[in-house]
Amino acid sequence: MPKMKTKSGAKKRFKITASGRVKSAQAGKRHGMIKRSSKFIRNARGTTTLCKADENIVKSYMPYSR
Repeated sequence: MPKMKTKSGAKKRFKITASGRVKSAQAGKRHGMIKRSSKFIRNARGTTTLCKADENIVKSYMPYSR
């Protein structure tokens, strides 16, 4: 059986935590920061974990990262 392909974009953008959740960067911080509130910018620092539905999609992109 040949190896399955891993999506290159997904392996650059996501990491799997020890408990199996998917860790990603916060969304909405690429541009247009002048119109965002200070509270939004503050709360969007660092990383976050994806919701269950999005997590299943990303995990299908990375079959060997479990």
